[in-house]
Formats: sequence, C-alpha cells, structure tokens
Amino acid sequence: MGNSNSKGGSALEDFGIEYASAIESTSLVNIKDNYGLFIDGDFVDSSGKSFETLDPSTEKPLSVVSEASSEDVDRAVQAARVSYEKYWRKMTGADRGRYLFRIARHLQERAREFAVLETLDGGKPIKESRDVDLPLAAAHFFYHAGWADKLEYAFPQRELEPHGVVGQIIPWNFPLLMAAWKLAPALACGNTVVLKPAETTPLTALLLAEVIRDVDLPPGVINIVTGAGETGSAIVEHPEVNKLAFTGSTEVGKLIQRSAVKRNLPLTLELGGKAPHVIFEDAALDQAIEGVINGIFFNQGHVCCAGSRLLVQESIAENFIDRLQKRIELLRVGNPLDKNTDIGAINSKAQLERIDLLVKAGIEEGAEVFKPSCSLPEKGYWYPPTVLTGVQQSHRVAREEIFGPVLVVQTFRTPEEALEKANNTPYGLSAGIWTEKGSLIHWMAERLRAGVIWANTFNKFDPASPFGGYKESGFGREGGMHGLGAYLKNTGGR
Repeated sequence: MGNSNSKGGSALEDFGIEYASAIESTSLVNIKDNYGLFIDGDFVDSSGKSFETLDPSTEKPLSVVSEASSEDVDRAVQAARVSYEKYWRKMTGADRGRYLFRIARHLQERAREFAVLETLDGGKPIKESRDVDLPLAAAHFFYHAGWADKLEYAFPQRELEPHGVVGQIIPWNFPLLMAAWKLAPALACGNTVVLKPAETTPLTALLLAEVIRDVDLPPGVINIVTGAGETGSAIVEHPEVNKLAFTGSTEVGKLIQRSAVKRNLPLTLELGGKAPHVIFEDAALDQAIEGVINGIFFNQGHVCCAGSRLLVQESIAENFIDRLQKRIELLRVGNPLDKNTDIGAINSKAQLERIDLLVKAGIEEGAEVFKPSCSLPEKGYWYPPTVLTGVQQSHRVAREEIFGPVLVVQTFRTPEEALEKANNTPYGLSAGIWTEKGSLIHWMAERLRAGVIWANTFNKFDPASPFGGYKESGFGREGGMHGLGAYLKNTGGR
C-alpha cells in the first residue's frame, strides 16, 4: 500500500528498512446506523429521503444520513429565529463566550474520537486529522470565545448588532475545521446558525451536534441539516435567512451570489484556487522541496489554497525537479488510519474521475507526467502523487483547479516573469514565495494578487489571521477581526 524505495537510492533502501504498520484504533468511535437532522437542540427525523456516507478508502458504507427537505430547512430556520430572539441576542457576550469555551474544551477532550471519524469519513491521513484539523478547530472556538465580550473594542465608535439567522454551507475537504471557521465567529457575534455539511462528509458535524447538546447550548442556536445541493439551495433561498456564508467551488459560489444579490443579502464566499508556489534560485532547496510537498500533497491536494502551480527559476529547475521527484518516491500512499501514511484516499469517486480526466487532458496537450512507483490498494478511491512538467499557460491543467495530488510545473527566468505567470489566473486565494532575499519577498508580495501569501513556508494557519481571496476565489475574510466583521451589521456610528 505504500512505498519506501527511491529510484535514485536512499538510506531506507540501502539498509532494507520497512515501515511497520501503525493503525489507529477505531474503538473510540461509535458510528450509528442512522442519523437524523439536528434541529432545535435534538436529533429529529427528516421529512425527506436519506443517503449513505462511505469510507472512501474501502468504499464501504459507514452510515445512513437524513437528507433535509425544504420543509426541514424551514423548521431549522424557524428554530434558529426563535432561539435568536428568545436567548442568544439577549445573552451577554461573556456568557456566549463561556459556551464557545465549553465547545473548545470538549473538542480537545474528544480529539482522538473526532480525528478518527474525520479520517474514516473523509479519507485524509490520521496524522493530519489529529495534528492539524482538530487542534485548529478547537483553537477557532477558543479564539472567538475571547472576542465575544470585546466586540466594542474590536470595532470602536460603531453601533453593531448581529445579522440574526445565518445560513452556512461547508465543503468536504475539512469538514470539522470548516464548521469551526463558520460557527465560532457567527456565535461570538450573537447570531444563530443553520449549518449544512457536505453530503460526502457529514459525520463529524453530526458528532459536533452531540457536543453542542452536551454543553447545554440553548436549543436552536446551532441547527445542522444534512443533504446535497437541494438542501443547500433551500438554505440559500429561504426568506428568513439574514446572512449567507459559503465555502466550496467557484461554480456554486457564483450561483449563490446571484441569489444573494437579488435579495441584497450579506454574503461571504471562499471559493477555489490555483495557487502559485514560486521558487527562486537562491532558495534553501531542501526546505523548499518540503514546502512544495506540503503545499500540494497535504490532504491529497483537496485544499483550495494548495500550491498546485510550481513556478521554479530556470537556472535550478532541472536539479529542483529531480530532487523533488526523488522525495515524492518516499511518500507513502495507503490506509488513512496508518500513522505512517502521507497520502490517503480521494474523497469520492466523482472527484477521482475529475482528477484523472484533467491529468489525461494535460498529457494530451503535451505535458510529461511523473508518478512514483507505488502500489495502490485495490478497493477505494486512490490517486498517486503526480507531477506534470512541460506545462504551458494555455493548458487546462495550468488554468483549472484539479483539487487533487497533482502538481503542474512551469519555469521562469526573472522575477517579473514569475510575477506575470503567478498572476495569470482567474483565481487569487494564496501564493508561496521561497527566496533568501527579504527585499524580493516584499517585492513579490506587494504585487501578487492573492489573499494569503506565505514566505519560506506554506499552509500555515492561525485563527487570528484573516483568510480569503480575490477574483474568482471569492470575497470576505474568515479569521481575525476581519472575520468577525462579516457577522455584524453597522447600525450607526462611524
């Protein structure tokens, strides 16, 4: 299932060292046969249909989940409205903060359970669920809990109030973390929420519902409705939803924006990306290679801010790509529950087919493909880490978001050319720069059209730092004071 050999030879190969499996136990996780909707503080039956959620690494069903109809969404919105008027808007910021602190502590106490469930339902490696998703999710609740009673200091000389009922739709690549990104600021600012997780990864949101009930959050403050596009549309179109927040594809984001504009509804969108990862000739190459690996293969490339376009200076390109490919040979692809695994399963069959389609299109247009000599499991949805070289700006793989473990490579000669190629995209979510020259970092960062720019690192996040994009990557920010502002409306003051 994995691979520990390098074509160029390595210490692991020379000494015959093989990894022993280190499978995380699933005994802590109790997956129910069926899940209802979480409305008004309790699990209730759906008036609609139901659907299966699968383990993408085995294709085996995990559970049957209710699909919320428009009537169910209306029930959730009404519960949120009553709770907003009866409890949440009247509560002091300090008291709201106490509930957020409780949620954060419960996430920490049950972190292992949540991490295993996230890996089972989504396919990502357990070390990523355990070391990234869960700590960051808890940190977002902790951070926003601290702001709940300090909003007047965050926005001085303004008269602010919550929007009311907020509709939130989150994607399948970071199910629990995206829920925390959305819920924590909305609640801290005094809003109530109707949240829809992605249909392929609903289980950690439903486990979070148990935490919400355990911390005695007033009923109706958070309502969780599961389902696919029709359920999301019912939230978007509901006349009593006062604000919308969406993270997902650019295509769906545009549809939501059209609907919100018609009703003059406040909206934040965090959409797709095609991030440039720029490597200059004076970069620390070993560190840069690790940064590139993390930038594109973290979470199987299912990351909207993934460094999916490698721009490497021509003078070092051959050496850099050769060393990068040797490093990729050492990545382990396989069982996501194995603590040694670097790359887990693709989230769904549909996403696997899209990745394969775009890579084949790149090859047909003239790109050269590199894939490591690793074996893939027979069952499940898998795609090996892939590098496409000889890519031109006109190729589909250089323009379209692949959302998988696929890196496209282009070269440049001068900083000006690097900048031109980096900005030649309809997206503008993130970018990475590797160089020893501080002046060059500042020169590039000032001119890159991206919402988040990393220098000599990649994929570093903090709840206090705003995250968001430009152009077709959306608008609005999540995290930090900028993210808080999206969940408040100005009723007076400056």
